[in-house]
Amino acid sequence: MTDNKIHDLLVIGGGPAGAATAYWAASQGLDVVVVERKTFPREKTCGDGLTPRAVHQIEEMGLGSTLERYHRFDGLRAIAHGRTLEMAWPNHSVYPSYGYVVRRCDLDAFVADHAVAAGATLLQGTEAVRPVDPPAGTVAGTIGGAVVLDKELGSERTIRAHHVVVADGANSRFGRAMGTARDRTYPMGMAIRGYFESPLHDDPWIESSLDVRDRDGNAMPGYGWIFPVGNGTINVGIGLLSTFRDYKDVNTSHLFEEFARTLPEHWQIDPTRPTAPPTGGRLPMAGSVGPKAGPNWLVVGDAAGSVNPFNGEGIDYAYETGRMAASLIAEAVARGDSAVLTRYPDLLNEEYGLYFKVARLFSKAIGNPALIRELTRVGMRSQSLMEWALRIMANLMRDEDKGMAEAAYSAIAGVVRLVPDRLVDA
Repeated sequence: MTDNKIHDLLVIGGGPAGAATAYWAASQGLDVVVVERKTFPREKTCGDGLTPRAVHQIEEMGLGSTLERYHRFDGLRAIAHGRTLEMAWPNHSVYPSYGYVVRRCDLDAFVADHAVAAGATLLQGTEAVRPVDPPAGTVAGTIGGAVVLDKELGSERTIRAHHVVVADGANSRFGRAMGTARDRTYPMGMAIRGYFESPLHDDPWIESSLDVRDRDGNAMPGYGWIFPVGNGTINVGIGLLSTFRDYKDVNTSHLFEEFARTLPEHWQIDPTRPTAPPTGGRLPMAGSVGPKAGPNWLVVGDAAGSVNPFNGEGIDYAYETGRMAASLIAEAVARGDSAVLTRYPDLLNEEYGLYFKVARLFSKAIGNPALIRELTRVGMRSQSLMEWALRIMANLMRDEDKGMAEAAYSAIAGVVRLVPDRLVDA
């Protein structure tokens, strides 16, 4: 079956990147259809933490009052080498000085609903199977929409659109069908998380374990997190990067179980009783997936590898890239000229290129367990040094009123800018 109507925009995926794209495009009067393979509410492997960058984007969409229903936190507690530091989110002229923990089953549903309220059409339980050919005579590489599968009915139909945004997450089946691929020289993240009951479920800090060790005191790869959810549970997870030498040999389930057993006692969890089986996944990082644009299509969020290697954040960059894509497509529709979309890769590079390049070098450094152990040992002796690191790693640096964190980053970035990409990822 074919939908004879040609929509302004078809969005593949209804997660953070897709919902943000749909919201901003529909808000500008575009006829938008979103297809989401699963049905909300649905679970995702995620830490559930919204840092100030992500909170800013959600508030910009007019959902600040919705966020207030969830658990707010003030900053990060870092634990390593027998020391503990509590660091409030820095003051910033754009981003708030607070974050929220919102389970993805809730977050993705209410942002998608908000896109629908703005005028978008959301088709849940509908998988984009393959791109369809455009009308004859169009530019090579253009796609005409997608063949989609209604998973409940088991029937296919065609949805046609003038423009397409690919936002189907880290695995991006539709993106791969269009020819996108990950640059394997870039870092890849691996993470696993679960939920445990804890009396500190409403603690005002999210916590990061920077020197993870097993019960015998042996160092384990990666870093751990504990995010209080505010509903009686905490989100516990551990992640590592592909720059770690034995990355492919790590059993993440065993890694998670060991981390849960060595969690600081103040969380008072039963490590043998997660509220549900833990789940894990892999994350392409640093803008590692391309191409990101075609004659009438763009790739956003995790599908484009838009995850920060410094800390594994992806939600904020999903919202930001989705908003950027929607703005360009709205301009293309207004002008009747899809050539506007060719600016997208340059906009991404201007916004994230150098920062992600610095982060790629950092990811190589922390792949050396001895080096990262020494770095954290030095850092944990200085509150101010760790606060500078937090500002840089959370990408919360200030354009005005620059301080030591901004000065340090500028010095590092100035050197990294001159390093050829082939050497960064060698």
